[in-house]
Amino acid sequence: MTNIPVTLRKPEATDGFALNELVARCAPLDTNSVYCNLLQCGDFADTAITALTEDGDMVGFISGYRPPNKPNTLFVWQVAVDSRMRGQGLALKMLMGLVERVAGKGVTHLETTISPGNEASEALFKKAFRQLGSEYSTRTIFSREQHFNGQHDDEVLYSAGPFAATFIAASAAAQTA
Repeated sequence: MTNIPVTLRKPEATDGFALNELVARCAPLDTNSVYCNLLQCGDFADTAITALTEDGDMVGFISGYRPPNKPNTLFVWQVAVDSRMRGQGLALKMLMGLVERVAGKGVTHLETTISPGNEASEALFKKAFRQLGSEYSTRTIFSREQHFNGQHDDEVLYSAGPFAATFIAASAAAQTA
């Protein structure tokens, strides 16, 4: 597998359609409407990151938000990596880049939900939690039967934080450099 160079940046509203196409290529991710993806890329750009090839092809994206009742938390909603980019560490590079960016703005905790059996996502987030120097906990927050009428797997919340002081200090220094 050849390493394809990518640029990581905040998304722009004009990236919404490309995001829709990327997620469609990344089964079994839940797809959203193009309109939702436009909002993710515009209104939620501060808590998202995209990976683009030199040709401008979107090959990676992470969407997230800061829950209103937990402003010190980044909740990662979705991680999408194009199949040709898998196995190169792109998801972790994007995730750590995003966490570093928001840590400089007061975020000290990271959360996501993962369906049981999604070993790739579990491995990604456990590795990120280690790099952040954070313990984590899990609990099911949306159940297959109660919340999804049997149409979707459970969603298990992974919560980590606070980040290690050394990570926060390095993030703050990167913001001012």
